[in-house]
Amino acid sequence: MNKREEERRKKQQEKLEKELARIEEMSRYEKQYSGCSYICGIDEVGRGPLAGPVVAGAVILPKENPILYLNDSKKLSEKKREALYDEIMEHAVAVGIGMVSPARIDEINILQATYEAMRIAILNLKVTPDLLLNDAVTIPEIDILQVPIIKGDAKSISIAAASIIAKVTRDRLMKEYDKVIPGYDFASNKGYGTKAHIAGLKELGPSPIHRMTFIKNFI
Repeated sequence: MNKREEERRKKQQEKLEKELARIEEMSRYEKQYSGCSYICGIDEVGRGPLAGPVVAGAVILPKENPILYLNDSKKLSEKKREALYDEIMEHAVAVGIGMVSPARIDEINILQATYEAMRIAILNLKVTPDLLLNDAVTIPEIDILQVPIIKGDAKSISIAAASIIAKVTRDRLMKEYDKVIPGYDFASNKGYGTKAHIAGLKELGPSPIHRMTFIKNFI
């Protein structure tokens, strides 16, 4: 082995060790409640957009063989999120997704719609968790033990995994909506109120996936 190859391998090993230490730190809640059989991370995406559903992810990760590079989905590139989505779907003990429509958001408000999406995600798990690690909230009407963690998607691997599942699911959906509802730039803005989106809204009026309670100031 030449010196350059040796240096390259050494750097790779140092990078791996650093990542393992980071994942270990992000597993502190999972380790704290290690007596629980099925620990489920919960997170949502899409509370702020003017259009599209709110989506929640629920993920139970295996206790052994941790998935590396899990992090708050907002801190990851789209390419990395997509790769981690596939890895989570392949290796997780269970994954549940919950989705609540724009019409339902208008009917019950975004906070209640978020809770509803989370309850649906939990119901869609193939096993029942005995502990929920939630990003910041306590979900009403749930009898499972819950631990709300502020900025949990950056502090818990389970919540980080749930944030990735929710984000990739919703982003893919908004790209599909863009194909059938052109003019609002949904593929790029994912329903958030960008300049192009608001211009399209003023020109075309609301689409079937707009949240009427969110767009009062624009139409």
